Amino acid sequence: MESPKGRTSPLMGSSPYSSPNIALLLRRRILSWTRETKLEPSISVHVGGKIFELHKAPLISKCGYFNKALQNSSEIELPEYFPGGSESFEMVMLFTYDFPLTIDPFNVSALRCVADFLEMTEEYHPLNLVERSDLYLNQVVFQNWDDTLIVLQKCIPLIPVSEELLIVSRCVESLAFMACMEILEPERKTNRPALSMQGLTGRNWNCEIVKEIAGQDLWIKDLIALPFEFFKQIIGSLRRQGMREKYVGPVVMFYANKWVLSKKTHKFWEETSEENGMEDANTKVITILEGIIDLLPLEEKAGTAIPVAFYFALLLRSLSLNIREDSKIKLHEKLVSILHLARHSDFLLPEKRNRSGSVGSSLEVETMERIVKMYVAGKRKIGSKGQTPLRDLSVVADSWDQYITEIASDPSLGIERFVQLIEVIPTVDRETHDHLYEAITTYLLEHSGLSSEQKTSLCNYIECRKLSHETCVHAVQNDQMPLRLIVQALFLQQLHTHQALKDCSDSFRYMQSSELAVTGTLTPNSASPYDGCPPSTSLSNKEYESTSFRIQALEKEIISLKKSLQCENSAKVPSFRVMGLDGSNTSKRRKPLGQVKGCVGFGSMTWGSQRCAGRILKLFRRIGLLRKGKGKGMRK
Repeated sequence: MESPKGRTSPLMGSSPYSSPNIALLLRRRILSWTRETKLEPSISVHVGGKIFELHKAPLISKCGYFNKALQNSSEIELPEYFPGGSESFEMVMLFTYDFPLTIDPFNVSALRCVADFLEMTEEYHPLNLVERSDLYLNQVVFQNWDDTLIVLQKCIPLIPVSEELLIVSRCVESLAFMACMEILEPERKTNRPALSMQGLTGRNWNCEIVKEIAGQDLWIKDLIALPFEFFKQIIGSLRRQGMREKYVGPVVMFYANKWVLSKKTHKFWEETSEENGMEDANTKVITILEGIIDLLPLEEKAGTAIPVAFYFALLLRSLSLNIREDSKIKLHEKLVSILHLARHSDFLLPEKRNRSGSVGSSLEVETMERIVKMYVAGKRKIGSKGQTPLRDLSVVADSWDQYITEIASDPSLGIERFVQLIEVIPTVDRETHDHLYEAITTYLLEHSGLSSEQKTSLCNYIECRKLSHETCVHAVQNDQMPLRLIVQALFLQQLHTHQALKDCSDSFRYMQSSELAVTGTLTPNSASPYDGCPPSTSLSNKEYESTSFRIQALEKEIISLKKSLQCENSAKVPSFRVMGLDGSNTSKRRKPLGQVKGCVGFGSMTWGSQRCAGRILKLFRRIGLLRKGKGKGMRK
């Protein structure tokens, strides 16, 4: 069996073996028969607008159809659906007149269909045209890749007869079998996969690059040139015959790249369409796209067989086409199954030139929001049953936060819509809040007109204990952050510092113990110089909630102090000295209790309030030092 390796694609034109003028040969054969038998043609056959004057004897000797039809009439009109029309009829008539007709890949499908219609079986003549055509198909065509492709192409105008006679299905099975052999042969010789998608992994979709990869294998190039109905059958046969999904999936991907995603193909269809070019081209693309969605790999194999970027390229293409609702749902479900493998750069963003209004209301963002919600709902349902961990959900959450960071820079994005995008993934499902912090910071910088209450409500979505050390440092120096978050970040920094000192102490103690144990000078009661280091400090939920409560109390007291300062009048008040942020002494004057109604005087502050004030001053001093020392830190 000849494989597609090492040859060029077959020409789908006319036969290089057959005579260029079958009609002339038939007329000569009829005249020759007339001279030999001394009989004039007595039968008139109407086919495809032509009239053929033929002899009765050759027709009834090999054609069961004419054997029955000519019993009552000498004039017959064949139906419009006669396979192959007048050209095919001329070739078959040459055979009935015992002309040495050459059967080749270009005419065998037509001969087989006409022979079946005219009942040219061995019942009427030995080794009749039906048997000869089948013999040629089985022994010649289905053993050769190029011949099988030619026959399959020639079956197109003969449908549905060619399908009923199983010519199409036999071509499909033969091509699928030879494709499987083509895959196995290079793997056996080189121990390397015959088709690799490594060049597309982790890259944005590029139709031209994919086209180049597809052209490296001639059998793939041939398959993706077929009409979609034939291609769909071949893909089904490849899977039935056991070809692995890592090879089948890319073939589907290459076909979609050529006929759905390529702008050149779409433009060609528009230009070659006789009437409404755009509408006709979109109709063709929609038909193929809906079929491609059905051919995509199953959920558990989708992400390993085809690059994730391909699914998002299909999704983007589908948004500009009016595909069926069930196909749209299927495509979304496919994306949900591989979403944990996607990068945030794969997510769809509207192009600026096509954008009207806010980016948050664009079709691309709404579609991504719907898909991520489907993913979250599915994962939480599975996680509630204890079947699988929610690790993949945190990966998707991280990608989503990076995605909305890009959206947050849109000045027309309202705060309500931004909050909706944040809440697509629950806060508890985020393992880290670094990218969420980045998104909120970006939004605050681009929307400077927000009130303090709105800023605080946004920042409430951030949990400092889920921020990295670097992000905590940045949060302390971020002018957009409210005081509560800054204090929480400082508190966590202190815990991180204690833990780092403890880890360093433990590591040093272990190294010292190992070295002294070897020399024999370490005693069980020997004390380490690091025994006084602070113990390991971990932040439990109870401690975190307690700290948050204390911070809220401090905020309220700060607000009270601020109001009292605003209520001061020109009367003299006792002064007290306060250490400024820069280390210098400053003098503040406050009104004694009772001189201003509704204000809280300094003299009325309890010892606990004075302690809180001292803590606040220390806090401000620390913030000032941090900002002074790291003014060029992580500020964006």
